Amino acid sequence: MTEGNFVDYIKIHIKSGNGGKGSAHLHREKYIPKGGPDGGDGGRGGHIIIRGDKNFWTLFHLKFKRHFRAEKGGDGSRNRSTGKDGTDIYIDVPLGTIVKNTETDEMMGEVTQDKQELIIAKGGMGGRGNWHFKTSTNQTPRYAQPGTEGQELDVTLELKLLADVGLVGFPNAGKSTLLSKLTAAKPKIADYPFTTLKPNLGIVSYRDGRSFVMADIPGIIEGASEGKGIGHLFLRHIERNSDLLFMVPADADDIEKEYQILLNELKKYNPELLDKKRILAISKSDLLDDELEREIEKTLPKDLPHIFISSFTGKNLDRLKDLLWNELNS
Repeated sequence: MTEGNFVDYIKIHIKSGNGGKGSAHLHREKYIPKGGPDGGDGGRGGHIIIRGDKNFWTLFHLKFKRHFRAEKGGDGSRNRSTGKDGTDIYIDVPLGTIVKNTETDEMMGEVTQDKQELIIAKGGMGGRGNWHFKTSTNQTPRYAQPGTEGQELDVTLELKLLADVGLVGFPNAGKSTLLSKLTAAKPKIADYPFTTLKPNLGIVSYRDGRSFVMADIPGIIEGASEGKGIGHLFLRHIERNSDLLFMVPADADDIEKEYQILLNELKKYNPELLDKKRILAISKSDLLDDELEREIEKTLPKDLPHIFISSFTGKNLDRLKDLLWNELNS
């Protein structure tokens, strides 16, 4: 899914370098006409390496460069000189990137730490020079090994955002507004469904210089796990969130029912998501008086922490940060 500079899914074609040829050189000097084999080994081909970079948060920088080819290893030469190794190619990606073989859909690895390196295509081995093949019966072998071929394949890079808290809710539940109030993020906000077409990250400042990361995930609708709407394109981002903050607006017809629909979509997409800690925030609660709040509270799941908030008036936003921090560190 892409919008503007946000790219979280991309396919690339890679080719690691071929190994260099071994040398079949025979040593010759003015007074040593038959010095024997001294051909050196070929160098290995360059690797293709995926590397984590904390300064990236999208795969946009790969949008216009989809082909990567590493350098061939140098050929061996006389005096048993080994050819130089081909230069490795590094592909920097944001933390949370999964690497898959496009053809087989097999997962090749994932990058979750800064500077973490993952070799996804090894360079070919250099061929051995002719001095390796000298025997008592063949003192002057005139052959050497060629280098082996590098690996060539198509790779899919898939980003799953790393965040402490993921906001889950229907379109227009107030997720973007909350993110803008709690963090310095500036998500697009408007009064119509699917305003958010890409995940937004923000850092929530807490007491004593502490902080945590919050992600606004585009709105989920009933049937999202089967591909309806656009929320299914972002369900994978929720997999990497430590806690989930469900948001249902106070003016919803049935708050408990909306929560159950959201929960069911997550379950159908990946049952393991239900193992995450969950908090329910009833947004836009400036529309409610104390009596209505008490009536709604009676209908909410008893085993689920909940809080009534309003991004418009700032109601309970500090309490919400306390609740999230305690859940993250419990």
